[in-house]
Amino acid sequence: MNSNLKDMKGKNMFQIIFATGNQGKMREIRAILEDCEANIVSMKEAGIDLEIEENGTTFAENAMIKARAVADALAAQKKPGEYVVMADDSGLEIDCLGGEPGVYSARYLGEETPFEVKSRDFLRRMADVPEEKRTARFVCAIAAIFPDGEAVTTSGIVEGRIGYELRGDNGFGYDPIFYLPEYGCTAAELTDEEKNRISHRSRALGLMKGELKKRIS
Repeated sequence: MNSNLKDMKGKNMFQIIFATGNQGKMREIRAILEDCEANIVSMKEAGIDLEIEENGTTFAENAMIKARAVADALAAQKKPGEYVVMADDSGLEIDCLGGEPGVYSARYLGEETPFEVKSRDFLRRMADVPEEKRTARFVCAIAAIFPDGEAVTTSGIVEGRIGYELRGDNGFGYDPIFYLPEYGCTAAELTDEEKNRISHRSRALGLMKGELKKRIS
């Protein structure tokens, strides 16, 4: 990958390969980046199937670990065309639990444990925590490796509180217990359009969109 994004403008060669297999994430990513004139595919759709050890201590480190792993795999396979490799790492930080689960959000209680079970465990642990101490946030870091080898990260945060029950079915992960006071509902009760305007991922991707546009303008 040694070309400049300006060289790809309007050539239908520009691909964003995202290091995830999560279809919920891919729907959000495609919706948020739909005006970037790029073909956005998951790593599996690009023919990359590998296990990536996320051993970073921050969301940004884990995102870059994933992006570099996919970029290296693509380089090893000598994939034709020009592409930007992106990855994200995101999670929930609960203040009264010392920032848990943080970078272990997906691995909390085991990667194969359903998020409903994980969420109910947090509700159990916080049963006696008063409203004012239930503060929490979703954090997302996006890493990108551009065709010239430059690596960039962006991040987004959305503040909220942990609710008292699971509510809503229009999200994934911890969305049903993440309450947004200004909206009067959980993240899982937002419409796709509302979520794509305010989510931690949309904020991080919005900043990354700016990085993309700087390189193709």
